[in-house]
Amino acid sequence: MRLDVITIFPEYLEPLNVSLVGKARERGLLDVRVHDLRNWTHDRHHTVDDTPYGGGPGMVMKPEPWGEALDAVIGGAGADGDADTPHGAVDGGPAPVIVVPTPSGVPFTQEAAAELAARPWLVFTPARYEGIDRRVIEDYSDRHEVREVSVGDYVLAGGEAPVLVMVEAIARLLPGVLGNAESHRDDSFADGSMAGLLEGPVYTKPPAWRGRTVPDVLVSGHHGRIARWRRDEALRRTSAHRPDLIEHAVPQEMDRADLLTLAELGWVAGSDGRFGRTPGAVEE
Repeated sequence: MRLDVITIFPEYLEPLNVSLVGKARERGLLDVRVHDLRNWTHDRHHTVDDTPYGGGPGMVMKPEPWGEALDAVIGGAGADGDADTPHGAVDGGPAPVIVVPTPSGVPFTQEAAAELAARPWLVFTPARYEGIDRRVIEDYSDRHEVREVSVGDYVLAGGEAPVLVMVEAIARLLPGVLGNAESHRDDSFADGSMAGLLEGPVYTKPPAWRGRTVPDVLVSGHHGRIARWRRDEALRRTSAHRPDLIEHAVPQEMDRADLLTLAELGWVAGSDGRFGRTPGAVEE
């Protein structure tokens, strides 16, 4: 997979050189290229922003440097505008998905991470100030898939931190990145055996620490009971921390033991095919 990031703070992306992402780059699983947006400016101050039309606080990132940068990167230019590796839709290769981090975008979820992990080329456009001139998004949406994505209901100083979050979430799903290929199967929000639930608590050695012991079932060696315990703990944690995930679960996809645990937690399947709280239920 190829990842391009265009930013005015390339140094902010240094964490991409460490941990899982860094190792994936070293092993050739990820081709990450960070570009300095200011290399596509033409004044001595390397200006990338200007005042907003219509007035208002803050500054808006100018369309010209973004347009030149995206044209160069998508058209096959290498880092910092040096055309050295032809690649992309212009050359008949795979077209990139342009990912725009913005608090006004759609929520970035585990499902979205999996979808993006299946694409061969992503171009991230982390903005600063009040964002990028809207015409840039509109122009590239005419020719490319553009996804405006939010990592949460809060506002940051810029889009670089969301890029780090998204790249890590995406990269760990790529084949060969995790040492154990099954490691992400039971992640919180993952599809499959946990059906989109939060992951339950985990334990390791020693068996006793500060008077607290590991649950007996985990050292019982009974794989069926362990699996059931983990499932029940996932249901309990999801009910406590993210009840909205229970509300949107499909009762028909739950087994009898799931339904009994949810009933203990105050959940009942309604006539609409969704779960709801029973009257007087106390949240754990």
